[in-house]
Amino acid sequence: MPLIAERGYASVGVRDVAAAAGVSVGTVTYHFGSVQEILSEAMVLHIERYYAALSEAAAQAAGAAEALRLLVDALFTEDTDRHWRMWFDYWNAGDQDPDQAFARGQAERYEAWHTQIRELAERGVAEGEFSSDDLDGFTVRFAALADGLALQRLRQAPPLSTEDARRHLNRLIDTELRRRS
Repeated sequence: MPLIAERGYASVGVRDVAAAAGVSVGTVTYHFGSVQEILSEAMVLHIERYYAALSEAAAQAAGAAEALRLLVDALFTEDTDRHWRMWFDYWNAGDQDPDQAFARGQAERYEAWHTQIRELAERGVAEGEFSSDDLDGFTVRFAALADGLALQRLRQAPPLSTEDARRHLNRLIDTELRRRS
């Protein structure tokens, strides 16, 4: 993962992977069909670990509102810039790669993210914390806003702090998932 974080997904080659692993290029090419395969597996592992930790924190929350707040807090910390940089790089690589299995894998991971968001919102409605007649729309807007804020945060054009990113996402939650009286 450090190679991808430092150089970017498209800039890492087989020699880089071999040097980082302390093995020969031949060993790497024997076990993997391409550098794309290696990097894809590394990113999948990173993404699964990252979102598993988010899911675990949300599952332990007392209610859906708290779970969504924990999720928002975890998405934007001073340490998550590296994750977001790799995430966008990974998505861009999918557009450049003719391998449909790679693109399907990306889509499956993104669908799982949408499912997690929607399930938290559904939980809040079921438990009486929220009221919403458009959970599908909320899910799309939450994911899109999170991605957009993350990209703006990375580019700092215009500048965006972690606190402001969280505030925008929390406002979306408050606006779209109206609290029941």
